[in-house]
Amino acid sequence: MAEKMYTQGEYLDKNPDWHVEDSPWKAEQILKIIEKNNLRPSSICEVGCGGGEILNCLYRKMPSNVSFVGYEISPQAFELCQRRKIDRLQFYLKNLFDDAEAYFDIVMAIDVVEHVEDYFNFLRNLRIRGRYKIFHIPLDLSVQTVLRSSPLLRGRRLVGHIHYFTKETALAALVDTGYEVLDFFYTAGSVELPSKSLYSSLAKWPRKILYHLNEDVSVRILGGYSLMVLAK
Repeated sequence: MAEKMYTQGEYLDKNPDWHVEDSPWKAEQILKIIEKNNLRPSSICEVGCGGGEILNCLYRKMPSNVSFVGYEISPQAFELCQRRKIDRLQFYLKNLFDDAEAYFDIVMAIDVVEHVEDYFNFLRNLRIRGRYKIFHIPLDLSVQTVLRSSPLLRGRRLVGHIHYFTKETALAALVDTGYEVLDFFYTAGSVELPSKSLYSSLAKWPRKILYHLNEDVSVRILGGYSLMVLAK
């Protein structure tokens, strides 16, 4: 099963920092969609919280009346979370769906859907666990990734992406599983975060220029973007 990559240590071997270095940037994107839509949550949950640093960043930036809970199925990631545990920031080594009474103002799945073997059932089960849901979904499908193919296979091998989305298919999956999409925008991790390969470094300026001219065309052709979504 796909989850063995996370529960048996393979993911940690391939990603020793569990992408903690990207967490402040991801937290800023989450705050952007929360503030843009005037949300005032008192409880926030992240399913598949990894090393817990996104929640830690939100804890440090949001009001003191907000509580934060992270759920993680990987024992290795849960160990990383323990460094960040504090009064209003708690972590559980369990599946959110096994916690019968769990319900939150906001439930987040940040770079999670593409890893889940049965993501349709995952989305249906997640929908009833919070008033609002925030998703961050990599848009792995683009003209350049289909033509080259190696980026898709590398992502599958190294970070466990087993589903590949465009903006349109990501939003359609949410609608098909009962969500009302309230807001969404592109996030530019390939442009704003440090490059992890020579190709990514060389592609920054073409991506910036084409995105300035036409956002959708740039994302469809050159890729390198994700989708931040607020739904009910």
